[in-house]
Order: sequence, then structure tokens, then C-alpha cells
Amino acid sequence: MGSAFKWALWFRFSSCTCPQPPVLTRPAHRAYVFRPPGIGPDAEELVKRRDRTAHRTHHRKVGSMKIGIIGAGNIGGNLTRRLTALGHEVSIANSRGPHTLTALAEETGATPVTAAEAAQGARVVVITIPVKAVPNLPAGFLSGAAEDVAVIDTGNYYPQQRDGRVAAIEDGLPESRWTEEQIGHPVIKAFNGTYADDLLTKALPKGSPGRQALPVAGDDAAAKQTVRDLINELGFDTVDAGGLDESWRQQPGTPVYGNRGDAETIAKALTAASPERSAEWRA
Repeated sequence: MGSAFKWALWFRFSSCTCPQPPVLTRPAHRAYVFRPPGIGPDAEELVKRRDRTAHRTHHRKVGSMKIGIIGAGNIGGNLTRRLTALGHEVSIANSRGPHTLTALAEETGATPVTAAEAAQGARVVVITIPVKAVPNLPAGFLSGAAEDVAVIDTGNYYPQQRDGRVAAIEDGLPESRWTEEQIGHPVIKAFNGTYADDLLTKALPKGSPGRQALPVAGDDAAAKQTVRDLINELGFDTVDAGGLDESWRQQPGTPVYGNRGDAETIAKALTAASPERSAEWRA
């Protein structure tokens, strides 16, 4: 298969790597859009307007980071909105080219780039694309990143809905370990079980009662801490979910997947997970 054809297909189903129902039953001619209860189009527009205003009035803060995001779907788009509003320098890429990201760039102040350029100088790189698209990432795309770059994998394996069968994952390899092998660089698994809209609407100051928590798994302690600090800045607590070999505990179908609980609730959900993948999440 030619590289041009692969890139044309790369983001065909990239609109969401966040939790989603196992079966979508809406008619094909209608777009399926997830909204949490009480979050309608009007509320979404108010959130976008607030973040646009925050970005325009926010001076670049001391300690801001250069962050590259590969994937402009629901998670990638909302992370771009939040991170730019917080003062970080964000580059955003998809497979269709920077010209398709003009609206998001104008809204947020992010810089549209190619996937090969997204990691240049980045302290954090977020890979938020379908699992089946990971092998098609440009060769050497991380070569220009910061030496201590933290790479976040938000992906989920949806064999029946989108990705087809990946033999190694079916045989028990954790999804993010597979991604790590494909790109040749350690990854931190985070945001994979997070509803995209929650990034805009659920953030709370540190110490707030009931503050939502996200599990974070990975082998590199320094990179994991960087990711946990960034998530705290976004307005969420974190729970250390162990090394990447334990990241199956936050894959689709586990108790923590899509769980909006606080840190105590998330810790209990991780402990309750079973390594057996249920039939709906197998090819």
C-alpha cells in the first residue's frame, strides 16, 4: 500500500480515541456526537468562547512548555484548547495537512504543522490517533523532540468498531506497550479513558472535593511525573497506575475506563480490573 494512500486513510476514523459505546446505532447519515448529560451545543459554545478569551488575554507564563499533539479529533482538539489557554505553546497535526487545521489554529493560537514536524523541540508529545494508524506515523517523527520528551499515548484498541485485528494485542500485549514498540520510544498511557468534553467542563482546582482523577501508567518515572503535573494543571487529580505492563488495567472494558470518580474511586477501580478482555473488546 502506497504511503499517500495510507495517509489518506489515517484519520478516516480519528474523531475519537476516547470512551465510546461498543455499538453505534444511529443512522449512517447522522453524525454521532457524545455529550455528557446537561452539556448541549449552547454550553459547548460558551466553553469555547471562554477558552478563546482566556487564550487572547493570557501572557506566556514562566515554565510553559512546547507541546506537540498528533491527532486533531475530540481528545486532541480539546487538549489543544485547554493547553493553549493555560499558556503552553502547542503544535497540532493531522494526516490531512496543516491547511485543514486553520479553524482550530484561529480559535486557540496553536500552530498547525505536519505530523513529521509536531514533535520539534517539544517537551511533551501527545499521540491521539486510532491504534491502526500508529504504524503509519512518519519515520523519525520524534527525532527533533527534547531529549527528555514525555510521549503520551491516549489510544484505545477498538477491533470491532475501527482498528481490525492486531494479533499481539489479542495475544495479551497491553495496547500502549504495542504502541511503544511501533514508535520505538517509551510512552505514558493517559487520557485514554477520559471523555473529551470532560477536559473542558470538569476541571477543578487542586484540593477540591470530588475532583475527577485520571489513571497514568508508564515505566519512565520522570516522564510520568511530567504528565501527572500537566494533568494537575489541567484541573484533574491523577492515580499512578503502575508500569506500562500494568496499563491493561485502564483499557476499554475495565472498571476505570470512562470512570469519572475521584482518586480513591479510580484506585479501587484499577485494583478491581481483570486481565481477561471481554468479547465485545476482542476481534
